[in-house]
Amino acid sequence: MVKTDAFGETFQTLRSILERNGARMKVVADTDTEFSLASPTMTDRTGRPLFAAGVQVRKSYVSYHLMPLYMDRALMATVSAALRKRMQGKACFNFKTIDPAEAKELAELTKKGFATFKDLQLPWARGAGRGQTQV
Repeated sequence: MVKTDAFGETFQTLRSILERNGARMKVVADTDTEFSLASPTMTDRTGRPLFAAGVQVRKSYVSYHLMPLYMDRALMATVSAALRKRMQGKACFNFKTIDPAEAKELAELTKKGFATFKDLQLPWARGAGRGQTQV
């Protein structure tokens, strides 16, 4: 894996965004190259904590995943053109370096996304009481 000082700085910047905004989330990965958060109360279809966001150092970039973007079209509509250029897929941003304006916008998106994530209605959780998590 190619690691540069810029990747390390970018990882720390993105990780700090998650740490500041995800205080109520459950930490599911915490290493020098990966930091992930999940819901403390909701589970996926297989019973694992529901993934919310994460940052990972990859070979050619640092990726930032924000699942609330995937689930909230109104939130996605607020993503600036500059940040949208960093997107790969529907909920992932790739960075080699990150400038302060991008970090500020991503922090605001993360804050708003986590606020809506807690109210998420999961189709498989509607039947709570049959061993499924109530949302």
